[in-house]
Amino acid sequence: MKFIPLNLSGAFFVEIEAIVDERGFFARSWCTREFEARGLQNRLVQCNISYNAHRGTLRGIHFQTKPYEEVKLVRCTRGSVFDVIVDLRPTSSTYKQWVGIELSANKRNMVYIPEGFGHGFQTLTDDTELFYQMSEFYYSECSRGIRWDDPSIGITWPIQDPIISDWDRNLSVMEA
Repeated sequence: MKFIPLNLSGAFFVEIEAIVDERGFFARSWCTREFEARGLQNRLVQCNISYNAHRGTLRGIHFQTKPYEEVKLVRCTRGSVFDVIVDLRPTSSTYKQWVGIELSANKRNMVYIPEGFGHGFQTLTDDTELFYQMSEFYYSECSRGIRWDDPSIGITWPIQDPIISDWDRNLSVMEA
């Protein structure tokens, strides 16, 4: 696997390294030793799937608070998405900064999202599916989010007028 640092401290774009022959290819999408060697979280306790029927669906920006902050490794297994991560660590030099990258089933790429980050995405195609590997169990009492259009963050989403849940629409913006 190739780990390409993003502009937010501790976050990585992850590409597979395919071994190709006439049958197709073989590649690793997870290796505890490779994550550990880079000082990254290598404990996975839960996997999630997010299916989205329509292009323009927007989910996020979501995170879990202490003591159950989570690391996520996210891959698009069907279709493509504009995936966004936001540094929500107040002591970080990249606090409130965001990075958006395209994840797609065709590219088989991933994003490693450290603890203390918010995560969201917008689907670029119909019938999109994401696969999440998580370092922490889900705790509803620690589940939080910030608005997808928070002006203090200023995310530029590719599709205007998103399909969005009432829960996401009613999230608060961050305090200045």
